[in-house]
Amino acid sequence: MQRTPLLLLWPRLLPLIAASAGIALFAIMDGAMKQASLLAGVYTAMLARSLVGAVLMVPVWWFSPGAARRLPGAALLRMHALRGVVCAGMAVSFFWGLVRTPMAEAIAISFLAPLIALFLAAAMLGERIRWPAIAAALLGLAGVAVIVLARLSESGTPGGEAAWGIASILLSAVLYAWNLILQRQQALVAGPVEVALFQSIFVGLTLALLAPWLAHMPAAGAWPWIGGAALLVMVSLMLLSWAWGRAEAQLLLPIEYTAFVWSALMGWLLFGEALTVPTLAGAALIIAACWIGTRTSEAHSEQTAL
Repeated sequence: MQRTPLLLLWPRLLPLIAASAGIALFAIMDGAMKQASLLAGVYTAMLARSLVGAVLMVPVWWFSPGAARRLPGAALLRMHALRGVVCAGMAVSFFWGLVRTPMAEAIAISFLAPLIALFLAAAMLGERIRWPAIAAALLGLAGVAVIVLARLSESGTPGGEAAWGIASILLSAVLYAWNLILQRQQALVAGPVEVALFQSIFVGLTLALLAPWLAHMPAAGAWPWIGGAALLVMVSLMLLSWAWGRAEAQLLLPIEYTAFVWSALMGWLLFGEALTVPTLAGAALIIAACWIGTRTSEAHSEQTAL
């Protein structure tokens, strides 16, 4: 008798568990990619990760059941390609900023993406922006300002590496917001294995356009980090795609904020990065802003992650 409520809740809990695991793996992957980017350069590390990811996913896709191994039609292929291009720009700008910014700060700033997605949903999907969403956006900007001003005051060079790193992460947040909308749309029409495979393929193809000018062979020490990051991102993509195809954004969105804990842990373990009071204060303001903004969006079903 007492087991019945748990059994009834279990189908709703599974997407939350899958999304939590996916976010944790993505945060760990960020740490691996920061190390790979320091060793091989951001562009080369991203291109290599995409190629390794595609190689890993082809046999998984090939040996999947027939329905999962389908070739997407033209419309779905265009959606895969669009998200691949967006993710390529998002990832390069994020990791370029990440090698110049502590991991916890970078993730805290990237939390602006759900707020930006609210306004993108209004522009792309015709949703009406309510005044709490505008107030939340201002509160989120205040949180970013706390982190940015503290970082620039520490660097002492407003036009230096710290400023450019933060600007790059803000650009990534805008692209990430677009990615949130595309991910929800994609998860409703494509399976997790298909999403992971074709995202790797199209991210790789997008980055390969610049290979004649920017690519070089990574150093031997970078390959374990690149391979580990590729494996982590593939598993994470499948978990998140599965979760977002089975639960509403309003249920899964708060899980995004657990990335801050994992990123702070990875920054400390791998790079000796300490949490600062401004980072914690700014992250708290941004998370509060996202909570206010997304709770007031009834149709905010086009959100989150990669």
